Amino acid sequence: MADNYIERQYEAYQARKAAWEQAQKNKHKKTGETPHKPNVLFQNQTKKIVAVHDLSGVGRVSLMAVIPILSSMGFQVCPLPTAVLSTHTQYPTYSFLDLTDEMKHIIENWEKLNIRFDTFYTGYLGSPHQAQIVKDFIRKFRRPTDLVVVDPVLGDNGSLYKGISEKMVIEMRTLICHADIITPNLTEMFQLLEQPYQPVVTDEELKPALKSLSQKGPGIVIVTSVPVADNPHMTSVYAYNRIGNRYWKVTCPYLPAHYPGTGDTFTSVITGSLMQGDSLPIALDRATQFILQGIRATFGYEYNNLEGIMLEKVIHNLDMPIQISSYELVE
Repeated sequence: MADNYIERQYEAYQARKAAWEQAQKNKHKKTGETPHKPNVLFQNQTKKIVAVHDLSGVGRVSLMAVIPILSSMGFQVCPLPTAVLSTHTQYPTYSFLDLTDEMKHIIENWEKLNIRFDTFYTGYLGSPHQAQIVKDFIRKFRRPTDLVVVDPVLGDNGSLYKGISEKMVIEMRTLICHADIITPNLTEMFQLLEQPYQPVVTDEELKPALKSLSQKGPGIVIVTSVPVADNPHMTSVYAYNRIGNRYWKVTCPYLPAHYPGTGDTFTSVITGSLMQGDSLPIALDRATQFILQGIRATFGYEYNNLEGIMLEKVIHNLDMPIQISSYELVE
């Protein structure tokens, strides 16, 4: 008798269990709910920045500046290397490994893994073909909320860099159409506009130039290395924001020293600042002050300037708030 009772109770339990499981299945089918919601509390919330730059073994340029700066600002930097060099190209000799074909393989693998990025940040590109690869990459991966920053590395002081061809300039003019933000220096601004280089420009001349570049696509145009008329000891950075139709300027002391990689450093701080939620003028201030701090920290040493500014001595300053704002609105 006892055995039959236990068997009947077990059979009743199994029937109730089966009925409950079936009810849960029917409930999820009706409501479209998933049985188990993932716990998002401890998921990785760090934003990803894909950095399309070259990698130089010596010299704080390109990825050797981009990675430490943006990592210290709280972002995960995912390199898409365009080339590997022994040193950057301003050294008298260097080795150069072109990674054009490997770029395609990396992008294809990211697509298979459904990897996505919050920001696309491009710098030195080794060939016109690489510019085409980057344009396709952005078109394929970009989501509506993603940011695209293009530093159109072409030249400086009125001349193109070694290895930059006219075809590269043409491709860069089309690449900036896909950007939200571009950061040319004065030389690159004139190249992108197909205008002859002017070593000195006024506010009245710069404003239409910035707006013309913005009309090609980017909502924010930032131009660096603008000399201050009648004052060789000062230099300026100008910016135009199409939202609000406003122009900004930051002026700072000019130190008579050339350090490769300051453009990469400047654009990296701009990118990190805007992603942290800073306004455009505050981002300009942070980037300009950081470059000035880096040059001052390096200037007094007996040192090979080709190695770039000593980022290690000033990178902690990126955690500090702006002490004195020097930006101004250009009317």
